[in-house]
Amino acid sequence: MADEAGAGMSVHGGAGRDRFLADAAARGLQVDVVERPAARSLAEAAGILGITPADIVKSLVVKHKDGSFLFALIPGDRQISWPKLRNLVGVNKLSLPPAEVALDATGYERGTITPLGSTNDWPVYADATITGRRISMGAGAHGYSAFVDADALTGALRAVVADISDPA
Repeated sequence: MADEAGAGMSVHGGAGRDRFLADAAARGLQVDVVERPAARSLAEAAGILGITPADIVKSLVVKHKDGSFLFALIPGDRQISWPKLRNLVGVNKLSLPPAEVALDATGYERGTITPLGSTNDWPVYADATITGRRISMGAGAHGYSAFVDADALTGALRAVVADISDPA
């Protein structure tokens, strides 16, 4: 599934999907990548993929005040719970960085971010509500989504699985 050079992707686009696939393979993780049209909302993306918003997992890049980062995997129908995540991580301040900072930290543009193939191996925290099912997530490039078993994903990423979200 290699992208063709110059296929209109950003500098990180084609390489991002390739990094995603290579990292998944290196971890022995079975992922199914599908091409999809752009969506204007999470609900629209879920409709295009034939799943519910809860089955789309957002990979959020979260910044520590010390300048390091972590990934938070949150279902599409929920939002990050800052108090729960701060308590779990043991810090008093976490934030979502600007898009360009997230790009520098991961090598992925917003809307394509995933821990798989990130240019830095940041810790991963996954909301407990994603377990036990097949989920969809970013595949490292715009216009693609990946389907993966959530339990296999959290195991392969050595993610901390805990209650880190609230209903949206």
